[in-house]
Amino acid sequence: MPPEGAPNVLLILTDDVGFAAPSTFGGVIPTPALDRIAEAGLRFTSFHTTAFCSPTRAALLTGRNHHEVGFGNVAELSTGFPGYNSIITPEVATVAAVQQQNGYGAAWFGKNHNAPPWEASAAGPFNNWPTGLGFDYFYGFVGGDTSQWQPGNLFRNTTPIHPYEGRPGWSLTTAMADDAIGHIRTEIVPTRPWFVHYAPGGTHAPHHPTRDWVDRIEGMKLFDDGWEALRGRIFENQKRLGVIPASLQLTPWPGVLQRWDSLPTEEKRLYIRQANVYAAYLAQTNHEIGRVIAEVERLGQFDNTLMIYISGDNGSSAEGSPSGTPNEVMYFNGVALTAAEQMRWYDASGSDQTYNHMAVGWTWAFSTPFQWTKQVASHSGGTRNGMAMAWLKRITDRGGIRTQFHHVVDIVPTILDVAGIPAPQAVNGVVQRPMAGTSMAYTFPWEDVNAPSTRRTQYFEILGNRALYHDGWIASTTPPAPPWEGMAPRPADAMNGYAWELYNLAEDPT
Repeated sequence: MPPEGAPNVLLILTDDVGFAAPSTFGGVIPTPALDRIAEAGLRFTSFHTTAFCSPTRAALLTGRNHHEVGFGNVAELSTGFPGYNSIITPEVATVAAVQQQNGYGAAWFGKNHNAPPWEASAAGPFNNWPTGLGFDYFYGFVGGDTSQWQPGNLFRNTTPIHPYEGRPGWSLTTAMADDAIGHIRTEIVPTRPWFVHYAPGGTHAPHHPTRDWVDRIEGMKLFDDGWEALRGRIFENQKRLGVIPASLQLTPWPGVLQRWDSLPTEEKRLYIRQANVYAAYLAQTNHEIGRVIAEVERLGQFDNTLMIYISGDNGSSAEGSPSGTPNEVMYFNGVALTAAEQMRWYDASGSDQTYNHMAVGWTWAFSTPFQWTKQVASHSGGTRNGMAMAWLKRITDRGGIRTQFHHVVDIVPTILDVAGIPAPQAVNGVVQRPMAGTSMAYTFPWEDVNAPSTRRTQYFEILGNRALYHDGWIASTTPPAPPWEGMAPRPADAMNGYAWELYNLAEDPT
């Protein structure tokens, strides 16, 4: 049985959303559902991920660092080396497995990027799928991304499903929310709290919003002044909201990226279209999350539900090339199209005729005020993500801001702490390794707004880019090549081939 009064848990994780994209953290893209959680609880402005999809998700669900649970890299790049084999072993059980043994029902909706690639099909085996990792129910896709119009890798539990067949206009973004709402309705058992992990495909490429959302965003004219102007506007918004210090200096625009004023009119038109489609995808994704939250409230469970909304599993993605692309698979194969070549897909952008991604200029703006992007674990543009947390029964500092340094490994200890469930010594007879994270519940009281962070030390490493944080200081490697140059050579000597930078984050957070 669960401890008396244990809350439901709704753990939301969006994909490839930079710190500065949502309105909640100063962005121009409307995210009212994230705003709602922040206003009902707390905004965390120094929360960190690993800088890559699979590693963040493995750390999030286990409370251990990503190398310890087999995900030193994304699943598709796994190898046989320790820490990189894409297998979450029994001695590092997921939070769902722990909660399941303490009376919770557990369900997972959306992206599952933690199944070993050789097991990511209907042939199985399925012991490393959600239903083998402690979840009672799974509705979602397996792999790094999928079409929102015709997802060929969509499953209910372990059975392939194709609900889009014969249904023009069907959207996974909406269908996933529908399925989650239906599931939560069936979980109303007075003695049984529920845990729902909601991880939509948005906003990983392909950016596939419905046409009405594109029209809505285009009418707002958010991006017509270009990426540098957008960055300045976001920076001022962030100061006004208090999510960055008013004294902060904005990092310089990188010399390797184009200046907006240098672009021909037709290129600007293409890039504005890319940004509008991306923003529509984020806005729609957030809207569907809002529907799930509204259902929790309609059922009278809002007050005793711990809602954790992590805005992005890493920083904004630069995997679209400096000019964007109608098909992100081109990036992974070292193929880039000029803006002129891409104009033939202008009207189709975001439709089922494209697998689209935006230009890096927008990516950098959505990382404001930080440097770098997704894949770069050494700098905050890759690792710092906005997070909001609400639990009306206990968090009373409504709309508060917390600046303590924390990491994705701290989420599981927080969930277990507030539920009154101790970290288990064994799960299913297998002795467990200690968790790397610490509970964040000490930040909940309003009088502890400035309490010292309990996360004193944290390492970061993805693809050789790495950093070590300790008590306000961070030592960071200089990225040897931008992530949008996927085929650029990297240092052969991972230990000695990198230069290092040292920052005092208390004085220079950017």
